[in-house]
Amino acid sequence: MRTGTIPRVLGTAAALAALLTTALAAPALAERSPDPAKAPGTAAAPANFTHPGVLVSRPQLDFVRGRVQAGAQPWKSAYDQMMGSKYASLTRTAKPRAVVECGSYSNPNYGCTDEREDAIAAYTLSLAWYITQDSRYAQKAIEIMDAWSAVIKDHTNSNAPLQTGWAGSSWPRAAEIIKYTYSSWPNSGRFGTMLRNVYLPKVTNGSHSNGNWELSMTEAAIGIAVFLEDRAAYDKAVGKFRGRVPAYIYVTADGSLPKVAPGSGLDTRAKVINYWQGQSTFMDGLSQETCRDLTHTGYGISAISHIAETSRIQGQDLYPEVADRLRHAMGLHAKHQLGTPVPSSLCGGSLKDHLGPITEVGFNALANRLGYAMTNTQTLTERQRPAGSNNLFVAWETLTHANNPA
Repeated sequence: MRTGTIPRVLGTAAALAALLTTALAAPALAERSPDPAKAPGTAAAPANFTHPGVLVSRPQLDFVRGRVQAGAQPWKSAYDQMMGSKYASLTRTAKPRAVVECGSYSNPNYGCTDEREDAIAAYTLSLAWYITQDSRYAQKAIEIMDAWSAVIKDHTNSNAPLQTGWAGSSWPRAAEIIKYTYSSWPNSGRFGTMLRNVYLPKVTNGSHSNGNWELSMTEAAIGIAVFLEDRAAYDKAVGKFRGRVPAYIYVTADGSLPKVAPGSGLDTRAKVINYWQGQSTFMDGLSQETCRDLTHTGYGISAISHIAETSRIQGQDLYPEVADRLRHAMGLHAKHQLGTPVPSSLCGGSLKDHLGPITEVGFNALANRLGYAMTNTQTLTERQRPAGSNNLFVAWETLTHANNPA
């Protein structure tokens, strides 16, 4: 007899009792786990990948270049900010190492900052190349990427998955622009091998830590999949995204408790509340890390926006699937960062830190493309312009995405 079936010889009362026993034996919140396979749109990876296609596309880059050349704002000030940063330096020397070791709270920090900042520099230089068409910037980006692909073998210690996710989010953005818009990059294949062997294995299976970890890891995975044209890796990343986003941002349609990510083990109310930093009152847009601090919440919101932006470029727009959650999350946190008093029901009446320079991509997609009214997010976004870098995995998004129609 197959597990879970009820023999026909049982009477009605016995059958009902058996059904009730079976139901009670299941984890209390198991039915709340979103099933990626049942999410809208079963196809994920495109038949033909679009390049450059990680976070920014060629039409987007052309728009930016035109705006900068015209001296239009806010793009010109954002461009000047980028070009004046350490990341755009033509005298930068990469600092690769074979093993990057990153512990909790950056202790130890053996190559962690160097790797993240070299990856951001490669992306910055690739943007500088495209906008200026000055080959010195492309050559410097290639020099940095080649230096790392020749050396790195592994990431170790407790923060290795997150570190890999952060650096692995920036590398493909740079690599896509250089490979598909510059004349020559002889070692691009070696760089792809680095992404496949060193980065992808660390991020592809996700994490059951705080949600910003898995979202950043998934951002890296989808970007790497695009560069490698790996449809299986792309599909897996989209599956992770569809399971994690509903478990990271709450909306009232979820019911009395937030959803949980597949395989999380959060099968009781107490476990869910503990995972949500002790918050037991839920409201539209609340993040799993809101009561931790807004900075980590910003990491998660940013990664969600980046993944959806890449998917849109690749022909499968994930924004509509997450629009309600994302707009509420951006709006709730923007409202309080702008000074609206925090009610006692939200994190005990106090929120820490700030979101960081992370609202441009999501705001442009939701407000400008999809037409959602997002007054608080717009106010915060415009107040923070030009948005710089968080020195981890976010960089120059006023330049790349402010009012970008492409």
